[in-house]
Amino acid sequence: METKVKRIGVLTSGGDAPGMNAAIRSVVRTCQFYGVECIGIRRGYNGLIAGDIVKMDSDSVSHILNRGGTMLYTARSDEFRTPEGLKKAVSICNLLGLEGIVTIGGDGTFRGAMELSKNGISVVGVPATIDNDIGCTDYTIGFDTASNTAVDAIDRLRDTMQSHERCSVVEVMGRNAGHLALYVGLAVGATAVLMPEKGFDFDRDVVECIRNARLSGKTHFMIVVAEGAASAIEIGKQIHSAIGLDPRVTILGHIQRGGTPSARDRVMATRMGFHAVEALVQGKTNRVICARNGAMTDIDIAEGLSMRKSLNTQQAAALNAVTGA
Repeated sequence: METKVKRIGVLTSGGDAPGMNAAIRSVVRTCQFYGVECIGIRRGYNGLIAGDIVKMDSDSVSHILNRGGTMLYTARSDEFRTPEGLKKAVSICNLLGLEGIVTIGGDGTFRGAMELSKNGISVVGVPATIDNDIGCTDYTIGFDTASNTAVDAIDRLRDTMQSHERCSVVEVMGRNAGHLALYVGLAVGATAVLMPEKGFDFDRDVVECIRNARLSGKTHFMIVVAEGAASAIEIGKQIHSAIGLDPRVTILGHIQRGGTPSARDRVMATRMGFHAVEALVQGKTNRVICARNGAMTDIDIAEGLSMRKSLNTQQAAALNAVTGA
């Protein structure tokens, strides 16, 4: 295939997600396949403004497929959001002869990419966030690994909760989305799951679920709380006040972002990275890669950002049935 670009950059921005390294590897090796030079941009848009770059080839991405985090590092950039910062970034792209950039991250990363596109830089975004909250794609890199990490931690908590016949309240990440909480709640057989999209009535959605579980013979209870829905600490206090249990509260925090990426995240990241380079090679710009019904496609970034992702209705229905919520 005759390529329309000769040199592209790749960066990771915003919160890290397991599988970002697999996406970087895929971008670099696909560039090699098409005879396109690849430049790694370290520390996201901050690094682009500063010209913090490194030439990349197949050897430079060897043995990173199984590593969490991002070898290019990541950061959020307040300067890039200013007209002056954006102008610097565009100037660096022109100075280095970057004809395209693959940006790996979430919605903030894509907004930055869209601004670059308006200034003549070809961009393609790859969705990577453990929140799985990008509306235009069924899946975002990192979600599966974060889910598995949370499930493993909760399974360990359940062992001690069961031994002491206690209630555990676990807060998972997800920002303002409940996809991670819903998925994890189903996987661990939670007594109740609180998500920002649904809202909740404490007596109905927590107390009654615990009460029904106790009446059915259970003596330990697992409440999963999405960070955007409520504070796990406050929910624990309310449980103690309402029904006298002494809950143990665990906030899983950033352990959900780390660790070896799962097979699913490695494969999805590899496919998305490949399709991102293909889009640039074909002369496309201002696109975001989307996984839809098992296939990869790309759409306009502005269109993608305008979409909102609702909770999986089938998963939510199953949760209602098995928790009695």
